[in-house]
Amino acid sequence: MLDEQKQLLQQILVLLGVDKPEALSRLLGEQRASDIAEIVELLDNEQRRAIFDVLDKSVSAEVLEKVDEARRAEIFELLKDDEVKNIVSELDLDDAADLLAELSDAESRELLKSIAPAESAKIKKLMSYSEDSAGGIMDPVLISVPENATVAEAISKIRAAEIDEDFFSVYVVDKTGRFLGDVRIRLLLTSPENTKISSLIDPDTIYVTADADQEEVRNIFSKNDLIVAPVLDKNHKLIGRITADRIIEVAEEEAAEDIYAMAGTDADELDKISVFHAARVRMTWLLPCLIGTGVTALVMMFFEHNNRLIYVAAVAFVPMIAAISGNAGLQTSAIVVSGLATGHLVALKLSQVFNREVRIALLVALSCGILGGLACAVLLNSKAPSENIAPMRLIFAFGTAMFSAIMVSTTLGLFLPFLFRRIGIDPAISAGPLVTTANDSISVAIYMTLTLLLVQ
Repeated sequence: MLDEQKQLLQQILVLLGVDKPEALSRLLGEQRASDIAEIVELLDNEQRRAIFDVLDKSVSAEVLEKVDEARRAEIFELLKDDEVKNIVSELDLDDAADLLAELSDAESRELLKSIAPAESAKIKKLMSYSEDSAGGIMDPVLISVPENATVAEAISKIRAAEIDEDFFSVYVVDKTGRFLGDVRIRLLLTSPENTKISSLIDPDTIYVTADADQEEVRNIFSKNDLIVAPVLDKNHKLIGRITADRIIEVAEEEAAEDIYAMAGTDADELDKISVFHAARVRMTWLLPCLIGTGVTALVMMFFEHNNRLIYVAAVAFVPMIAAISGNAGLQTSAIVVSGLATGHLVALKLSQVFNREVRIALLVALSCGILGGLACAVLLNSKAPSENIAPMRLIFAFGTAMFSAIMVSTTLGLFLPFLFRRIGIDPAISAGPLVTTANDSISVAIYMTLTLLLVQ
């Protein structure tokens, strides 16, 4: 597939170079919008302009929807107002709402004025929901029938509906629009035409509310193997549906956000091309880490005045203590964060997670303490004068500090994700560089304190 993409890119570049729009139009007409979008991301603005000049409106809309946000912002600058209007009119309502949300308020309002009032009202309604909620990712286009309808009437409504996307169920509502359940297409096709829809309703239909977080919706889909789920408002009225393909996009977004948080950056970095913007985003996270490492240095400088010989010998093992304890804490937090993200009930119960992770931490801390002590003994006996630094006590101090630092670090890695989740902060941040830096400072302080207490 990669070779095919490279070949397609070469063909497009050749046609752009010799200025053959007709041939380029024929070539692009044979490609999927997703493949064209990947190519567009690699081209310069002049080449992108040439590509959009030969694409049909519907294909242009699909391509613009599939390119990443930073490139989409650049393409918006290339397109004329009429072109943007035509592209928005070709998009599904939920995709149009997502796209307009990326524009400035003034540009968004201007575009909404140029769209048919009925569609404009639906797009505005979608934009009123949080972009990370079920309401923000739902598709408002669906098929619903009243509970007193017959199978024949439901099928007639399906035939008359103008829906481009696939649908799998007909939703049933009462006179006030309150959701009662759904009827699978399979049942409609296999039931007599005069059968009342109310007798075919699945009363246990799984639904989501408009204010539910998209991560929660993703977990509901995953646990119940759903293809589609209806979305209800606070009055239990049917307002939209979410399909599995949208949930796949959500899963990718949530996974990417967690990775960014754990790496000490932000998805906002990818929203713009500017390297200065990216550097500013990263420094927002790195500057506190720089301060944190300065605190670690101050801790070590404080102990330096107590016994210089002990300090010189002990400081050689600081990187080992910091690295091992920090990574042990990171392992614990990564497991807990992953469990919280997937919504597993076992992961949500602190006592059960605590019981398992503490036992693991004890085994890891004991193993690292013994092995680290042995490494310390070998290195000290080969390099350091034993009469000056009391190596046996230093070895004992090192092993004890390693054990203690790992236990403290894993405890933070266990409790912080739950704490962050409770106060409304992304738990993934607990595995990020800020907490890792704090772990380093704490572990070094524990090590140096134990060294001076046990060796002197």
